[in-house]
Amino acid sequence: MRGFGPRPRRPADAGPALTAEPMLVAGMGASFGVSVEEVRALLGIALDQLGLDFSAVTAIATVDSKAREQGLVELAAELGVPLASHSAPALAKVPVPHPSPVVEAALATPSVAEAAALLGLPGWRTGNPAAAVELLVGKTASPRATVAIARHWLVDLRHHGDAELGQELLDFAVNVSAEPMPAWLSEPITAACGQLGRYPDSRAATAAAAARHRRPADQVLLTAGAAEAFTLLAQGFPPGLAVIVHPQFTEPEVALRAAGWRIERVLLDSSDWFCLDPARIPDEARLVVIGNPTNPTGTLHPRQALLALRRPGRLVVVDEAFLDSVPGEPESLAEQEDLSGIVVVRSLTKTWALAGLRIGYLLGDADAIAAAAAVQPHWSVSTPALAAAEACLSPAAQPEARRRATEVTARRHALAAELARRGFDVHPRGVGPFVLTRHPALTALHPPLRALGIAVRRADTFPGLGPGWIRIAVRDEAATEPLLAALDRLGAR
Repeated sequence: MRGFGPRPRRPADAGPALTAEPMLVAGMGASFGVSVEEVRALLGIALDQLGLDFSAVTAIATVDSKAREQGLVELAAELGVPLASHSAPALAKVPVPHPSPVVEAALATPSVAEAAALLGLPGWRTGNPAAAVELLVGKTASPRATVAIARHWLVDLRHHGDAELGQELLDFAVNVSAEPMPAWLSEPITAACGQLGRYPDSRAATAAAAARHRRPADQVLLTAGAAEAFTLLAQGFPPGLAVIVHPQFTEPEVALRAAGWRIERVLLDSSDWFCLDPARIPDEARLVVIGNPTNPTGTLHPRQALLALRRPGRLVVVDEAFLDSVPGEPESLAEQEDLSGIVVVRSLTKTWALAGLRIGYLLGDADAIAAAAAVQPHWSVSTPALAAAEACLSPAAQPEARRRATEVTARRHALAAELARRGFDVHPRGVGPFVLTRHPALTALHPPLRALGIAVRRADTFPGLGPGWIRIAVRDEAATEPLLAALDRLGAR
């Protein structure tokens, strides 16, 4: 078995690394009088499933009532790691994959080992809001003990696809169209550059967005991209409890934390490809953020599931930044007649390759839009960006938008099929200009792909996704061939 050890040093152009080395926590439950020999042997069996040895373990965690068990105390001393403990009520709040009614009846928690492994060291996760956790080995039992192993690490919530790019790397990391800009779009942008001596006037672009989505103009707010939209929503409402449905785009959480909101993450499960169960959202949440389709998972949530999130006094923020890349924009709330309690975030930067221009917009009821507008700086959207919005949202642009969405979908199906043929896990109903994937036998694809000249988006900086996941941008067939060739060289067959 090998030691878990530090991550290999990354190339200088590989973007920011995780902000801390991972911790491997062994959660353990034990019967009274269990021997150190038994718990040591059990932990060795669990580590052997990962190809690791005892040196990989950072800490042992258990329930308070077992913290003085001599076998656990001696094992922690042998390994030179702390023996952390948690109260039974704290452990009972942790969702576990293998609950036991017997353990719950005896100790008031459904699985000491799994819950303790996921909680890790007391205060570490609460003191590190970007902490992520992945259960590597579920509950493993011997006659008098149980063990589970989880990995904890800090993630960089400000890491995005553009940080992956480097000299001479092929770009499969950024979800922006590679198509050339059409003349009907480039010409008004160029013309607007001749008007830079005047302050921006957003009325025409606002009217275009309102007409595009059949809404009154007071239900539209133009923004400097979706990122500014999230900042305005975070600052425009009194802070309280915000629930972020992860994995998803991380800028909403960054903006909400900066504005003083308390954050609770609801992590969706890869076993059902990150489907939303509205019942998992706490009733006390005053703001809920969810992507549709979600970046990076490609999951398209049903409209009725999103509408079911509404509550009196709650704002539901639905990020539809990628929905214009899906033919027909199914499940969109942009034209929902009653948007009370809902704000929809839209972007024009992806389909129209305007990431450097920064243009997006909010749709919602007039009160919510007014609250966001009240904290928006004057003239935050430039004149060229407004010209681009007016052009992209015009009726004349819609046939081109539909063509691009259809082509992206066909290319996505082709890429997903090639990945599945090579043994990758692929969302069977995923949509959008990207594919989230992993390979069961190739657990660290990001660095070797870089070495072969391919930049993909590492996905372990999305809460809820661990090492091994990558996001691949959809490109045309010719552009995709080098990616597939690189995967074949790495043994994905």
